[in-house]
Amino acid sequence: MTYSPFFIHGEDRPGRWLITCDHATNMVPPAINDGDLGLPREDMERHIAYDVGAYEVSKHLGELLNAPVIGANFSRLAIDPNRGEDDPTLLMKLYDGSIIPANRHADAEERERRLNLCYRPYHRAYEQLAALPHMVVIAMHSFTRQLRGRAPRPWHVGVLHTPDERFSRPLIDRLKAEPDLCTGVNEPYTGVLPGDSIDQHCTGHHRPNALIELRNDLIADHAGQRVWAERLAVILQDALAQSSL
Repeated sequence: MTYSPFFIHGEDRPGRWLITCDHATNMVPPAINDGDLGLPREDMERHIAYDVGAYEVSKHLGELLNAPVIGANFSRLAIDPNRGEDDPTLLMKLYDGSIIPANRHADAEERERRLNLCYRPYHRAYEQLAALPHMVVIAMHSFTRQLRGRAPRPWHVGVLHTPDERFSRPLIDRLKAEPDLCTGVNEPYTGVLPGDSIDQHCTGHHRPNALIELRNDLIADHAGQRVWAERLAVILQDALAQSSL
């Protein structure tokens, strides 16, 4: 079977949303070190390799919102689609205590090869979908409850946003109205990262957007993924109505 660096579901769905998942899978393409980065299985199955649970939430959310979904079909350790091409963390050699053997000696030529194999085709497809009229981009991610050697993170969900708060602010307000949720604002990361996917496809085009981070232990199984997709579908539609976009 021919390798494709992205998945698209429901390309012709008419909803206003585009659901994206930059870190959808832990796939290492066969053309990269014969599909093996040299890490043990337990590392490839944790958050350093992909956003655990986020892709399944994204797909179900797309169905509920009648919206297209795009996901990257390569591990963030092969090359990170949520970084600018000039970002020093585009091709990670050490992540959360794990050295990535196949990246250790990767040079500029190998970096360019992976950009052409994975990163650029994904972003071309992403841009085609994002450019549809009246699109609101929702970037789905997940985060680990605790990095090695760090304190536990208290949030259930975080909203990362840029200075364009037309949609993100109503979304944050709506999430904070949920009494059982601990909602982070630009937590556990900042929402401003030059060259990342939102910057590439939304900021410069004035497209409304939000990046949602779900704590990955909450969406580690099918039941949790469906519960969160169903919950977010209602919250997102409420926030859109409040935004007047």
